[in-house]
Amino acid sequence: MLTATCLTASPALAQEASVDDRLDRLEALVEGLIERLDAQPGATEQQQSALLAEREQIRAQSEALLAATQDLQTRQDDLAQQIAASPPSGSASTPGRTTFSYGGYVKLDAISQRTSGGQLPNNSILRDFLIPVAIPVGGDASGFDTDFSARQTRFLFKTETDVGTEHKLKSHIELDFNVTGGGNERISNSFVPRIRQAFITYDNWTFGQAWSTFQNVGALPDSLDFIGVTPGTVFDRQPLIRYTNGGLQLAVEQPETVVTTPAGARLEAGDDQLPDFVARYNWGGDWGSLTATGIVRQLHISTDDLMGVDDSAFGYGLSVSGKLKVGSRDDFRFMATAGDGLGRYIGLNLVNDAAITGTGELDPIFTYSGFAAYRHYWSDGIRSTIAGSYFKADNPVLLTTGQVTDESWNAFANIIWNPVDPLDIGIELMHAERILEDGRSGNLQRVQVSTRYNF
Repeated sequence: MLTATCLTASPALAQEASVDDRLDRLEALVEGLIERLDAQPGATEQQQSALLAEREQIRAQSEALLAATQDLQTRQDDLAQQIAASPPSGSASTPGRTTFSYGGYVKLDAISQRTSGGQLPNNSILRDFLIPVAIPVGGDASGFDTDFSARQTRFLFKTETDVGTEHKLKSHIELDFNVTGGGNERISNSFVPRIRQAFITYDNWTFGQAWSTFQNVGALPDSLDFIGVTPGTVFDRQPLIRYTNGGLQLAVEQPETVVTTPAGARLEAGDDQLPDFVARYNWGGDWGSLTATGIVRQLHISTDDLMGVDDSAFGYGLSVSGKLKVGSRDDFRFMATAGDGLGRYIGLNLVNDAAITGTGELDPIFTYSGFAAYRHYWSDGIRSTIAGSYFKADNPVLLTTGQVTDESWNAFANIIWNPVDPLDIGIELMHAERILEDGRSGNLQRVQVSTRYNF
């Protein structure tokens, strides 16, 4: 906009300079004539005639210059009025114009952690944030690892196109470097960027990849870990079509049925027939916010790779979450979720959606989970969060074996210093545990130091 304004104003500035130059020339001519007349009080008749002729010539030039100056002044006034009446190029108030914005953050995590059930793989995402299903269980020796990573660094780009006063058209593209391949820790650490979100909004409609409508991102706690309360939260991003009207949201979202085979393995058949249907309502006020969400799914599998199974079943779930203000600055955040066939939506797919019966039918797995977190401000620049989460699955053990996850929980506490508004520096302590159906367990203890610059 600034560039456009400067370019538009340039002709007016040029005309103004031309007017000033002409007036300076006219003034110089007049002053020169006066000096010459004053310097020759006793001039002859011939000399006086020459001076008079020169005076007439200067008068003619003056009249011409004055006429040109008046014309330029009129044109300059007209141009100024046009500039005032027309918005600069790129203005959001002009139909068809697109404005751009960007944001994100740069983050460094330094993590030291101990796992009781064995070593986590080197240069693995499993070391960068809590993934409960990956906590080692049953190993002979504990592992201890220290890693530095900037993979959570995030960039987002937004556009808004003016399509008239009655409509709004926007887009959102977001990238980071998590859960991708990349260079080794010896030399480059060149992790590949990945798409997090990419969606279009047109008035009340959203089309694209975004946070699942079943998840309330606003309830997640203020943690240094990527998620913080992973075992107890809904967490999913996927392609969807969503309609929003006030607090009401209705969506159809990408289906994906994940089943546990009789050997305890995970199978993603990709045979889904119907989208996942989500309904949600949000309340908000000076007291905070509250969200209630329901989901209905068709689970379906049809593959020759698994006993010729061809079956479908319905899954469902309910979730209540919120962020409640406590005093002037503190807040309490929570979530409680329960349902049948919700596996991939909870705790980064801690268990699967369903098992397979001996007769080749799908048996949805019931789960319930939740978390609670309290954030306290010690001063304007220092805050802390303490949180805990829990997950429980009702696995049909005869169909899944005893080597699948039965329970998982974690707790953390942190302190974060905000020396200037865009910068956070913090330290966080975490303990997490995973328990299998056969009773074996493994735990993780972590110390994490992070710095994050928001822009």
